[in-house]
Amino acid sequence: MIKVRFAPSPTGYLHIGSARTALFNWLYARHYGGKLLLRIEDTDRTRSEKRFLDEIVEDLKWLGIGWDEEPIHQSSRFEVYRQAAESLVRAGKAYRDGEAYIFKVEKSRVIEFEDMIHGKISINTDEIKPQVMVKSDGSPAYNFCCVVDDAHLGITHIIRGDDHLSNTPKQILFYEALGLKAPQFGHMPLIMGPDGSKLSKRHGGVSVEEYKREGFLPDALVNYLLLLGWSPGGDRELIPLADAVKAFDIKDMKGVQAKFDLTKLRWLNGEYIAAKDPGDLLPMIKKQMQDAGKGVLPDDKTLIRVIGLYKTRIKTLSEFVQMTDHFFGDTYAVEEKGVEKHIKNPDSKKILSDFAARLERVNDFSRNSIEEECRAMAENAKLKPGQIIHPTRVAVSGKTTGAGLFEMMEVLGREKVIERMKKAAL
Repeated sequence: MIKVRFAPSPTGYLHIGSARTALFNWLYARHYGGKLLLRIEDTDRTRSEKRFLDEIVEDLKWLGIGWDEEPIHQSSRFEVYRQAAESLVRAGKAYRDGEAYIFKVEKSRVIEFEDMIHGKISINTDEIKPQVMVKSDGSPAYNFCCVVDDAHLGITHIIRGDDHLSNTPKQILFYEALGLKAPQFGHMPLIMGPDGSKLSKRHGGVSVEEYKREGFLPDALVNYLLLLGWSPGGDRELIPLADAVKAFDIKDMKGVQAKFDLTKLRWLNGEYIAAKDPGDLLPMIKKQMQDAGKGVLPDDKTLIRVIGLYKTRIKTLSEFVQMTDHFFGDTYAVEEKGVEKHIKNPDSKKILSDFAARLERVNDFSRNSIEEECRAMAENAKLKPGQIIHPTRVAVSGKTTGAGLFEMMEVLGREKVIERMKKAAL
């Protein structure tokens, strides 16, 4: 059975590149009916924190990336690593330097392996210095404990970033020395910024937690990560995770660096938001509003109606809070340029006053009735509909753009709409 692993270090939040590594390992395991195991690399006792581990676990679940079997923690296996290092000392393949254990590297050897993405890779051992296995403080060195743990877990394939390419020959030497069969390796090109430099905060968020907080949907973020180095074929860009499991083949991964494009991620997220039922978006929208300090929220029925009006107009859920503040109280952002252009002149104020008077007489305050009144007034007063619509929109919402005006007015309700129109007409 195929077994792969994801090995996060709980010294910070889940990096977007690490999330992609977890995703492709999960895809590989699920495609072949194998297992994804989780190993916690918490050997750095000073920097490893439970809060980071909790967030990493939560983020993986949020992305839909599950794992099989209970995770193992390297911090509980120090004695296992020491004993493995001691066995190599007894075999004459390593030596002690005080409390540290050092592995002897045979010189002038060529280490070759077939990378699942890059093809054949070789390196001369003259480029590899003697390797520390266990440090003088008793903590294991990365390359050594990885090998011991991967063998213990029965890992058959290791899929990770190109930044680990230099580690692979060293780990192969440990597999040989311990009499173990090395797994197959595949190294994915790293995610770079749009300018080709290392992905950093100047290119946008670098952790999953940041995108989650901003209001990106997990299926949209997963979809985007899928496209960084892999394609389902054709021009298809929207691909659900279940479809990706069926279509995934690591041979289709590109060996070139993937550039992170926030604009494309935002587009994808907007597509996923637009396709969602407003009721499904409700709990996520409510959390965004609570996090933004919106205090008492409207009833769910009203909120679902507003979500229905705006879900095709937003790229992230956080934008909903900014765009819809006029629905949920009388303190909301106002575009001063819009007020200057559409309301401040006397003609606009008269139009607002006249339109408000007409709306007071409407029995059915529905979008259709409001629109009929607008069209009728425009025709009678020889006005263009926009001469009524633009000042009314700014008067009732403080904004020059947004959802359809008549739909928005229906949700706001007659009393609030007329109150705001009359105030703006003064």
